[in-house]
Amino acid sequence: MTEAVVTLDLAGVGDKADLMDRCARDLSLPDWFGRNWDALADVLRDPGFWPEAAVEAGIVVVVRNWERYAGARPEQWAVAREVFSEASAVTVALALGGTSE
Repeated sequence: MTEAVVTLDLAGVGDKADLMDRCARDLSLPDWFGRNWDALADVLRDPGFWPEAAVEAGIVVVVRNWERYAGARPEQWAVAREVFSEASAVTVALALGGTSE
């Protein structure tokens, strides 16, 4: 089976609120998503949230254009990386290379 790839594009994200909004949009999170670190961690650990076929194939979330946010908000980025690294329902990969900004 082929992995399901989802792109989380952080271009233009300036703070935690922007990051949570972008996660909600790009990851198609439900309206009840709490827009906080714990809620994001819960979604990334919950295979029941993701379509069953995608979980079986393997889900990869590719984070693009993260460098500017990481540089501007290093403390928030450290928490985001921790949340991403503890994801168990998906694989999170940071894209390296050119940015759109």
